[in-house]
Amino acid sequence: MGDRRERTLLDRKDFLKMSGMGMAALALGSTGMMTGNAANVLANTKGAPKTPYSFNGFGPLVKDPGGVIDLPKGFQYRILSEEGKPMTNGAPIPGDFDGMAAFQGPQNSTILVRNHELSGTESAVPGKNPYNRLAPGGTTALIIGPDRKLHKEYVTSSGSMQNCAGGATPWGTWLTCEETRTDGHGYVFEVMPDDPENKLSKTPIREMGFFSHEATAIDPATGIVYLTEDDFRGKIDPDDPANDERSSFLYRYIPNDRSQKPGALQKGGKLQAMAIEEKTNPDADFMNPGQKFGVIWKDVNKEEPHDDALNKGCVRFNRLEGASFAGGVFWFDDTAGGEKRLGQIYRYFPATETLELFYEGTEANKMESPDNIVIAPWGDLMFAEDGSNGNRVMGITPEGEVYEFAYNRISDSEFCGPTFSPDGKTFFLNIQSPGLTFAIWGPFDRRNAGRQRQMGHAAPPMNFAPKLSPEMSEIARRSGISELEAAAFLRHGVKLT
Repeated sequence: MGDRRERTLLDRKDFLKMSGMGMAALALGSTGMMTGNAANVLANTKGAPKTPYSFNGFGPLVKDPGGVIDLPKGFQYRILSEEGKPMTNGAPIPGDFDGMAAFQGPQNSTILVRNHELSGTESAVPGKNPYNRLAPGGTTALIIGPDRKLHKEYVTSSGSMQNCAGGATPWGTWLTCEETRTDGHGYVFEVMPDDPENKLSKTPIREMGFFSHEATAIDPATGIVYLTEDDFRGKIDPDDPANDERSSFLYRYIPNDRSQKPGALQKGGKLQAMAIEEKTNPDADFMNPGQKFGVIWKDVNKEEPHDDALNKGCVRFNRLEGASFAGGVFWFDDTAGGEKRLGQIYRYFPATETLELFYEGTEANKMESPDNIVIAPWGDLMFAEDGSNGNRVMGITPEGEVYEFAYNRISDSEFCGPTFSPDGKTFFLNIQSPGLTFAIWGPFDRRNAGRQRQMGHAAPPMNFAPKLSPEMSEIARRSGISELEAAAFLRHGVKLT
């Protein structure tokens, strides 16, 4: 999402020719046969364990003979939507698939709302009631029946730009975010899945700030909206975090109207950025997993919140991406955070005003560029990668186990838009380019609100904790400090003897 790397991608036209061969097409799938216009991969459940999930994921991935997505044994997928194919009205499906959310539809259907991160001269979302007729971005919707098959596909908003991520609201709408801040674009729009292209969908929520928006998540208990920023100004030093010129901030929007209804966010509110008590311009790169900080929130100017947050000494991240709120905890990630620039995942506890670095990518654990994140119905944290060395969907359990769930085999493009159906039985996922939307199902664990809360307070996985040499561990013991504190001192250049 944004700041895209040079990649060798499967050519879109060649892909569309390959995948659009119609009902006569036959190709091998991940664990069976992929057939037809909306491809279905049948599960090979022979020999699959009855309860494959036991606090350590779903087992090793099975290589997909069709070369699309590797999944654990017992899981299957269906391609619901392909870039360039016709929507219900015959218009081509726009590309650059990105963030998504799933909503309950009529007759046990699911309505997916999907972002399109389009900008420049790319093919536009073909809407009839755009915010800006010259802007190509927007959102589409897919109605998925209880049979997990596509029944309808249509435009829900248009005329926005670089619609990257966003977030669902507790009242059943979608907040789509513009990851830009130019030419009148840099806002959040509220989209109604069941009332497409209405006036609300083309009205920017200006009080939520003019900046390069990424994702949102809402605390259902308070109605407060949390917003991540992915600002592109300045460079990230690949070798020394102390030399970074780039910064992004975490914001919250406290709406005046807490009724949690469509349009309520338009009635004004207070925009604030996160800061750490008694610290000025703290760099989140230098936090350690498990380290907690008390935070405060500073009011910022809605027209230039980024500059205001920078001037007021708020917490500096690199490139904030995904967001999810569950079990009283707000989760978010920095796709380029940490000393190795492999990414960081944070959690914020509103009840105690505490920020914690939960997880950081290292060369040892191989996490690379976490992007969209979601808390699964059974409690695990799941994140999609946007890296340069192959992209996966990964899971972390409350017990501290980390596992692979999916691997993108068709292209070097990112996974994005991970979301679950309202009943928790289907996992929806995008590949951005060439654009594909999948339904994935299999032996998922049952919904478990208790484990969601447990995830919010679980200890960070041990293999992501800071590592000290035996000598430094002994120095920490003699100094009367914990190894976590010793690692923090060393990370900030303070020598211990």
